[in-house]
Amino acid sequence: MPQIPVIDPEAIANLRALSPDDGDEFLREILGIFMEDTPRRITELHASRSSGDIETFTRAAHSIKGSSSNVGASELRAVAEQLENKSRQQGLNDVEALVAELEATFLRAQAELRKIIA
Repeated sequence: MPQIPVIDPEAIANLRALSPDDGDEFLREILGIFMEDTPRRITELHASRSSGDIETFTRAAHSIKGSSSNVGASELRAVAEQLENKSRQQGLNDVEALVAELEATFLRAQAELRKIIA
């Protein structure tokens, strides 16, 4: 099984192509929103897991999956998808390790995205 890239360069190229003459201003804005919003969704994962709110947990995982896909954070998208599917199918039992993996994966994605917009 091929390793999933932390950041898909094709997705970054596609975002740049949406506004090619702005010196990456659009790209910086989109990535900034992603890096600001994702920790909020991770906080939702923790809070909803603690309260047993499967619907909010699943929605937060789905949101991370979608936004990760939009910015090319492929590895993070894959982990978020696993969390979303697990919560839909099995509830919130045994999701702690996967949430921790998602957090670590987000930090890797964030570091790579910061290099891109530096």
